Amino acid sequence: MLQIDDAGSGSLIGGTCIGLYLPEHNIFKYDFIPLECYTPENFKQKKYQKYVVYIISNFFKELDIPLDEEIQLCQGYIFDFLREYLTLKGYRWNSVKIEGALQEKVEKAFENYAISLGLPQSYISYTKFPFHFHKLLRWVYADYDNRKQFCKSGWKSWLKYGNLPIKTSYGNMNSSGYFCLKCGKKIKAKSPIKILEFMSNKKNIIYVHQDC
Repeated sequence: MLQIDDAGSGSLIGGTCIGLYLPEHNIFKYDFIPLECYTPENFKQKKYQKYVVYIISNFFKELDIPLDEEIQLCQGYIFDFLREYLTLKGYRWNSVKIEGALQEKVEKAFENYAISLGLPQSYISYTKFPFHFHKLLRWVYADYDNRKQFCKSGWKSWLKYGNLPIKTSYGNMNSSGYFCLKCGKKIKAKSPIKILEFMSNKKNIIYVHQDC
């Protein structure tokens, strides 16, 4: 039996991790759908779903997966083209809810990937929903010019909220426990800060070091 799952398809930041797992042999393979598949035109053409087929077909060749292998496939829409491909090739597959080892492995792979793009470990560790759209939007606007390149630009939500006006002001940090969303380091109480404000689905206030 083999299992196929994804992580990051719902994250504004980065591409999407596609993972394959053979439990009996503890073999885990993964690759990423690149952000190029999420540009407005490519997203409209569902290039990200087509790229899933490219990833999995390469894994199948590498691992020499036989046609009679039982395949458990995540229920997500991202695998729609893969389902057609598997059926066409004569593989046996079922859409199921993936849990356990593969889910943990593929989510960890995406988390490490997001960190490699600059998302702070502290943001992931201490934020209840680290890949929630509006929480990630705050991280993007903390360093907009450098971080907009990491966004799934074809998303309707990005087209709506991805180019908002930002109000900048300056002050001092009156509380403790805040982290700078630009450099990721802690902001000391009473230290000078830059304050960024924008309106998405609600008013957002971002604190960064004055010199960041």
